[in-house]
Amino acid sequence: MSEWAPKRFWKEADVKPEGEGWTVTLDGRGIKTPAKTALAVPTEALARAIAEEWQAQEEMIDPGTMPFTRMANSALDKVLPQRAAVAEMLAAYGDSDLLCYRAEAPDELVARQAERWDPLLVWADEMFGARLAPRAGVMHAAQDTAALDRLAREVQAQPPFALAAFHDLVAISGSLVLALAVIHGARSPAEAWDLSRLDESWQEEQWGVDEEAAEAAALKRAEFLHAAHFHTLSTA
Repeated sequence: MSEWAPKRFWKEADVKPEGEGWTVTLDGRGIKTPAKTALAVPTEALARAIAEEWQAQEEMIDPGTMPFTRMANSALDKVLPQRAAVAEMLAAYGDSDLLCYRAEAPDELVARQAERWDPLLVWADEMFGARLAPRAGVMHAAQDTAALDRLAREVQAQPPFALAAFHDLVAISGSLVLALAVIHGARSPAEAWDLSRLDESWQEEQWGVDEEAAEAAALKRAEFLHAAHFHTLSTA
């Protein structure tokens, strides 16, 4: 970031209202994104989460401990300038949604997928009038265009900061429906994460846990849960 230095140079991080949003200040001065955009966010709750990250820094600044700041930067520098393209890219996940691609065997896994994923497809139909059809195997089969259009409208309605978080919910889980279920409260973030990992959990039950894979999954889980939290704060 433009004000970042190897060492902490401020005493107090705080927030203040700015126009229709909020800014984060360091000793009264606003901060900027890497693209030199003033860091202004839509809600006080999100501004305070960012300010807390800055206030928690010790003598040496560690960007790795500032996920709210990083996502706010992404919203301003990457999502806002190309919002329509980002929304279009995320909406495209509906045509290859994780929840629609089912195992052909064994029967127990097939049944587990149907039991846990089918209710979400029903929910999407009832909530948005968009029923996606499951299919066995991994070969792509196009979904109903009208259903995809209805889901796309939900994505396009996301404000830039919410869309930045929504991006991670979709990309990490591989499911547009799961991401929508999280932001609409149909599933908790933790429940949605577990549903996105149904196949991997099955494999672990059969063959045991691979420690390296488990560590990578834990990092992705933390990112997924953080994205859900960011989305909530950005729309609070």
